[in-house]
Amino acid sequence: MIELRDISFGWPDEVMLLNRFSLTVRPGEKVVLLGANGCGKSTLLKLMNGLLEPGAGEIFWRGEKLTRAALRQPGKAAAFRRACVLLFQHPEAMLFNPSVREELSYGLRQLGGENIEGAVGKWARLLSIEALLDKAPFLLSGGQKQKVALACLLILDPELLLLDEPSSSLDPATIGRLVDLLLHSNKTLVVATHNLSLAAELGQRAVVLGKEGRILFDGPVAQALGDMVLLEQAGLAHRHGHQHGGVGHVHVHTHDWK
Repeated sequence: MIELRDISFGWPDEVMLLNRFSLTVRPGEKVVLLGANGCGKSTLLKLMNGLLEPGAGEIFWRGEKLTRAALRQPGKAAAFRRACVLLFQHPEAMLFNPSVREELSYGLRQLGGENIEGAVGKWARLLSIEALLDKAPFLLSGGQKQKVALACLLILDPELLLLDEPSSSLDPATIGRLVDLLLHSNKTLVVATHNLSLAAELGQRAVVLGKEGRILFDGPVAQALGDMVLLEQAGLAHRHGHQHGGVGHVHVHTHDWK
């Protein structure tokens, strides 16, 4: 579905964030990106969504090279934006309409869609935001904003969902519904998260990133989460000292960050 070949990217006057990074995601895969802050997870998702261009290397969407020039061709941008969607880590960056109802309908109105009101009602019910439809998005809580932003993407019926820390503001019940919704769908997922519990529930394939986007592991999620040496190397676990009966011990711990 999407392929990155020898991608390099760095912000001006900063250390290279991704250096000769390659990744292939096939249709229907559920991929979890794991890594510490600063390893390039969010930047990687923006590259895959066409919001950033790599300094070197190539990105292919369904076999065609993805560039700004390609997206300027008639119909290309609309088709790609509907098929490949990105949930930002901070959802308020995605919300700008006067009401939640208008937020949900905006994408379909811009990219083309039928029975828009019916689609708005369906996704409002599925994400339990019906009571918010006539509220202004800036008045909502962080968790409510995240659910609204997610509904704005799902209503487009995308092929590839790129999710940046999707559980950061959600309560456990909503996370459970999200997992059930996405895991049992035919959607292709790439999820960047610190939440190892979410990774265990949502992903089938784990890609663990180190410095400069170096891939430390690419394989089954369960295998990655069971490898404490790997998690410690990736900054997802740490060694912590304990005292037991006056005797010191050191253990490796993982944490689910919010």
